[in-house]
Amino acid sequence: MTLVDAHVHLFSRTLPLAAGAWTRPEGDLTAEAFLPMMDAHGVSHAVISAMSLLGDQNEYTLAALRAHPRLRGTVHVEPGTELADLAGLIGVVGVRFQWRRRTDLPDLREPGYRTLLRQIAELDWHVELNIESARLPPVLDSLLAAGIKVVVDHFGDPHPETGYANPGGAALLRGLATGQVWVKLSAGYRFGVSPARLAGYAATLLSATGPERLFWGSDAPFVGARRPLTYQDAVNSFATTVPDPALREQITRTSLAFYFRSASRP
Repeated sequence: MTLVDAHVHLFSRTLPLAAGAWTRPEGDLTAEAFLPMMDAHGVSHAVISAMSLLGDQNEYTLAALRAHPRLRGTVHVEPGTELADLAGLIGVVGVRFQWRRRTDLPDLREPGYRTLLRQIAELDWHVELNIESARLPPVLDSLLAAGIKVVVDHFGDPHPETGYANPGGAALLRGLATGQVWVKLSAGYRFGVSPARLAGYAATLLSATGPERLFWGSDAPFVGARRPLTYQDAVNSFATTVPDPALREQITRTSLAFYFRSASRP
């Protein structure tokens, strides 16, 4: 079975760190290094998730997308950006809101954000959202009200004790029922829970929506991991988190249909 990795960070250590970066990457993962890694692990396609740690927010990603048809990616933009300038760039499929660890959240009702969301919808892009579960409900409600497709990172940040049995989890499950929300089974290593607990999170999401609204992502190169991890570890984790190979195959097909639907690329 081939795989689609829907969440990888590609960058070079030569790129500058962003002001206020929450950690300093110990290494890097370049596009040139990652493509052979994909082949070695049965990964046919991958999606670059825009990385907030870097001062270079988009250029490395855009160069990788131009060079490698097997990749798609999201970008960082600010309100006031004219997305028409990015619309012709091959491989861009969405805008990432990296709002985890932010002291104050932006107001999506502000005119600049309303314009940005309208442009995202017109381009048939999506918002990739990384945020703490406790702060998810009003943000998700605003995005859904704007008619935006939303991809929520990292299992939707389930609570280590209550899982999805809390306001944030309930909002996520409601969102899945709308048909506008997808969730990435990514970065499970960050939660510090057992493989069985991760499988329980995935089972809850599968019960709520089936494999048609789920993606798998490695989160390579595992920046900030508590212990050393390999790409094989991430691939193995997908198999233990979703033990049924038929479901994993359907999740892969979902990823291909969502991220690689353009006929201009394979």
